[in-house]
Amino acid sequence: MERNVTLDFIRGTAILGILLLNIFAFGLPKAAYLNPAWYGSPTLRDALTWALLDLVAQVKFLTLFALLFGAGLQMLLKRGKRWIQVRLSLLALLGFLHALLLWEGDILLAYGLVGLICWRMVRDAHDIKQLFNTGVLLYLVGVGMLVLLGLIQGDGTSRAWTPDASEVQLEQLWRHGGGAAAMQARLSMLADSLMALGVQYGWQLAGMMLLGAALMRSGWLQGRYSQRHYRRSGWLLVALGFAINLPAVAAQWWLQWDYRWCAFLLQAPREVSAPFQATGYAALAFGYWPALARLRLVTAAVCVGRMALTNYLLQTLICTTLFWRIGLFMQYDRPTLLIFVPVVWTINLLFSTLWLRRFRQGPVEWLWRRLTSRFVL
Repeated sequence: MERNVTLDFIRGTAILGILLLNIFAFGLPKAAYLNPAWYGSPTLRDALTWALLDLVAQVKFLTLFALLFGAGLQMLLKRGKRWIQVRLSLLALLGFLHALLLWEGDILLAYGLVGLICWRMVRDAHDIKQLFNTGVLLYLVGVGMLVLLGLIQGDGTSRAWTPDASEVQLEQLWRHGGGAAAMQARLSMLADSLMALGVQYGWQLAGMMLLGAALMRSGWLQGRYSQRHYRRSGWLLVALGFAINLPAVAAQWWLQWDYRWCAFLLQAPREVSAPFQATGYAALAFGYWPALARLRLVTAAVCVGRMALTNYLLQTLICTTLFWRIGLFMQYDRPTLLIFVPVVWTINLLFSTLWLRRFRQGPVEWLWRRLTSRFVL
């Protein structure tokens, strides 16, 4: 099957973009990922960094990656039931090991588990409209569950949102120390993540996968429309996403990141805006591809996309080493942590480019394919 280079670029951009938020999960306590006021009133530079990334990146690149994952499920249908089931089961196993041994923020387990359900829905959909509408419905169910969880919350806060000093110190100890204590803590957080996947996030993830499959089946994610169509659609979708999310960002700041509102109810506009912005980012890549394709940096990002799984795990290895092994955890605020992002990106870009000069696949992609073939046979 001939590769779609533009999709590789979009996938590479998604993998690189995810690090803009994950860097805070590596460098700060878990509570800081969504809450800039986890330690009290944030500084202005912390709050501004949070607001900018909430508008541009938070959830957007994860949503974009889910969209592309669904497109991949559509493309894999010709491989047959056994191949798809083994491939996704291995992904889920890799995600479990990644979450248990390295980092609890893993997304691979969720993608593998939800993918095992969604591929059948993709296969059995009678037409594009049914696939698209089902995706929209599932996504809105997930957003609705988020709102419902907010409505049933009390007026108090949560230690997961604003931890006290002893909890932050404990997290710092097991992150630096590793070993059995770290595995036990990650296992506990993994159980919470699986619960959230079943109750709320899994609905949204499934919805985006079906939408991605529908857009692939229609030819939209294959670049079959005019560049003018993609450019106009892209800017419109990104602007719409901004318009939906901006009032919620302002409201969270005004409410000083109150738990009930900002951990649940005001997350909903961001979740609603994310599919528009993510699809808009993809459209802009297609719309401006002739100009983008001439840039060396874009060529390197294509290589990152071809080795997306390897690069995702490589980011974990680099960041856990820097922050938890070397001891940079909780040493920097949000704006300063962003300085590390271009450094990791450079490693991703250089490693992918050099590797693909000698090999056809990334090392983890190669192993994944080999194991899939072996179990299928």
